Amino acid sequence: MDFLKKLWPTPFKIKKGNVVSFVVQLLIFLVLTALFGWLIGLLAGLPIVGIVFSIVGSLMGIYTLVGAVLCLLKFLDLIK
Repeated sequence: MDFLKKLWPTPFKIKKGNVVSFVVQLLIFLVLTALFGWLIGLLAGLPIVGIVFSIVGSLMGIYTLVGAVLCLLKFLDLIK
């Protein structure tokens, strides 16, 4: 669990049943990764470094998905 807390520290700030903290943390994940995803999408169009930015964009998508799932699990108090 310590490994998850190091990679995704923000979902563990959510308290059980606190809708405001859940929504704020979820919006932070979605908005920030959407902005970075848009920027990576622009850079992925470059011919040579586009492959690297495509891989980074895919990893950002996975990071966001896992972060959103952790937010939900912490909100429901299924993880400590």
